[in-house]
Amino acid sequence: MRKVLMRMLEEREDEMIKIRRHLHEYPELSFKEEKTAKFITDFYQGKDVEIETNVGNGYGIIVTIKGRGEGKTIGLRADFDALPITEEVDVPYKSKNEGVMHTCGHDAHTAYLMVLADCLIQLKDRFNGTIKIIHQHAKEEPPGGAKSIVESGKLDDLDVIFGIHVLPMAPAGTVGYHSGYSFNGRTYFRLKVQGKGGHGSSPHTANDAIVAGAYFVTAVQTVVSRRVNPVSAGVVTIGSFDGKGSFNVIKDNIEIEGDIRYSDKDTEKVISREVHQMVKGIEELFQVKCELDYVSDYPPLYNDPELTKFVAETLEQYKDHTIKEVIEFPRMSPSDDFAYYLEKIPGSYFFIGCTPKGVEQPYFNHHPKFEIDEDCLLVAAKAAGNVVVRYLSEYV
Repeated sequence: MRKVLMRMLEEREDEMIKIRRHLHEYPELSFKEEKTAKFITDFYQGKDVEIETNVGNGYGIIVTIKGRGEGKTIGLRADFDALPITEEVDVPYKSKNEGVMHTCGHDAHTAYLMVLADCLIQLKDRFNGTIKIIHQHAKEEPPGGAKSIVESGKLDDLDVIFGIHVLPMAPAGTVGYHSGYSFNGRTYFRLKVQGKGGHGSSPHTANDAIVAGAYFVTAVQTVVSRRVNPVSAGVVTIGSFDGKGSFNVIKDNIEIEGDIRYSDKDTEKVISREVHQMVKGIEELFQVKCELDYVSDYPPLYNDPELTKFVAETLEQYKDHTIKEVIEFPRMSPSDDFAYYLEKIPGSYFFIGCTPKGVEQPYFNHHPKFEIDEDCLLVAAKAAGNVVVRYLSEYV
């Protein structure tokens, strides 16, 4: 079956590229992917599968492929939302939706998985078990689509789950993996400080919210430098400080927004505890009222070590002219809501090199000039296909 599947994928590489370019030309933002979802759903109409739409808190789609007999149930996920970025790449399939761009590679993820899924549907009488194809909406905007799809209960029967992300960290033909904690978790916070306004000539009659907020901005950096274990990673970023007023007036209220990143759950607990305590301390120290919104967007992404080893060994075993190299990637600092699946289901999230040919310093994901080598589509399809076939044949 594996050889047949690989041949089928090679024969449909042009179709993957065509789908990817269509999606790239018509990107849609998180939670607004109505036409994209219809395009994906229409692709599966008339095929011998179960199709569930509007899964989770948006346009999520689950396509269930049942094999010839009982066996394990495996999930494959690809995201399909775009970002609010104006494209600066001059290609024939440039975005036609002004201010919106597939600048993270989700068009590539969706294209490879659609064709791979169709091939697996045609081969369903050759394997035991079940494959659930998860076309996920809204990865880029918290709370994201993954959390709600997990909470829907429609994946409770999964034994394992795998996902892929294209990254311009290596040329097409390279597959990367990382075991254990691989992506950071992320928390958003907003702090409102309410003091008492007054005139600059009479500070003793006022209670300056800007001073209290400025103290927080400086002091909160000590959470990482003095409370987080040095072998762990943590970052606190103040992205917005809204305290504009008149130059000679003592401001009575300000608002601060920020972003917190952490490498693991223990570090997350430490930072959360310290930030909340610091806010209480500022209230006491400056006699102000504080309102803190503290929302954990995405947990740290943890790749199951055994399954990640399984992925690496599988792809090393089946290297060919398409998959040329299988290497360990470093741990990375971004966040990804695939982490929600991995909190509940053992699995692994691995990576496909996509650096354009002849480019030494590629633009990274989320840049308006981000582009991929479309050879990576077949690499992704073959990588996921090899993992699926071996897992379903060996884990019975």
